[in-house]
Amino acid sequence: MSGGVDSSVVAALLKRAGHDVVGITLQLYDHGEATGRKGSCCAGQDIHDARRVAETIGIPHYVLDYEQRFASAVIDGFAASYVAGETPIPCVTCNSQIKFKDLLDTTRELGAAALATGHYIARRDGPAGPGLFRAADADRDQSYFLFATTRAQLESLWFPLGGLRKSEVRELARIFGLAIAEKSDSQDICFVPKGRYAEVIEKLKPGALRPGDICHVDGRTLGRHDGIINFTIGQRKGLKIVGCEPLFVIRLDADRNVVIVGPRDFLRTTGLVIRNFNWLGHGGPPPTGTGMELYTRIRSSQPPRPAVLHVEENGRARVEMTGGEDGVATGQACVFYSDDSATAQILGGGYIAETIRAKVAMEQGLETRV
Repeated sequence: MSGGVDSSVVAALLKRAGHDVVGITLQLYDHGEATGRKGSCCAGQDIHDARRVAETIGIPHYVLDYEQRFASAVIDGFAASYVAGETPIPCVTCNSQIKFKDLLDTTRELGAAALATGHYIARRDGPAGPGLFRAADADRDQSYFLFATTRAQLESLWFPLGGLRKSEVRELARIFGLAIAEKSDSQDICFVPKGRYAEVIEKLKPGALRPGDICHVDGRTLGRHDGIINFTIGQRKGLKIVGCEPLFVIRLDADRNVVIVGPRDFLRTTGLVIRNFNWLGHGGPPPTGTGMELYTRIRSSQPPRPAVLHVEENGRARVEMTGGEDGVATGQACVFYSDDSATAQILGGGYIAETIRAKVAMEQGLETRV
């Protein structure tokens, strides 16, 4: 129970259905810094809100101090990924390592039959076991952030909101008489106050804001930057380069502390190398050396698009992107789907380790892999 509307309604629904419900809230980071901050999660006022909801619906409520686990598994990894020139998504790590690993282990120790959460995703049982599917509310669908869920974890996970829309969830909160019915949703990354990523990273990794060169893909030095963590792939504004054609951030070279820029054509990505490959689909992944047609998302906001998956050894895979994609950043997720429908099954995914640039770059003999 994060203290928000979604998990609160889940607890109330399960209580109404006759289940023996226990509410657990995780304190994940310095709750003092988050007190009163709009859009925070799992800290400060949120913990008090979760406790009030538990009292309202009549269930026991416990707060578990997971600050050290969260700092080690999520925050430190977030900072290290940015310093390495990647664009991380800590919510995936939080779900897979904190909620669906550490917390799930705790629920099993307590003898609970299942761990229920307020995620907008659907779990459906079938002859081959449970599967994950996109949520009914496409605007709230969180499947992109849950690709790392394992089949073993899925056996013990419930997602009661998968078939509901957000408006219906708020209405249920009103019916249950929950004081948080109109509470704002959590925003951005919970442990980054006001979206100031650089400040958090510099605090965790002193020296991360080292100045360096901004170079064109053809090798010319065009300007200076004040730290590669301030840039992301596809960025155009804020480069502070005068008198040049429209340029975009093409690559972040952490080893040389260089921001590489170039024309839009160099953003076109046709292939991906995936690390930490996880398969959730029934029947197992395609055999090594063969390709499988499916659909992928490399951004949580875009619809699934056709691609071909090639599974490799050592937890890696390769993805051929039909039609290509602009502005793909390493560290982000590539999530696999059965099709592009609103009820598609989530087949798994992984983190983007490398991007393979389009033919236009190769023809010019310039850098094509990131």
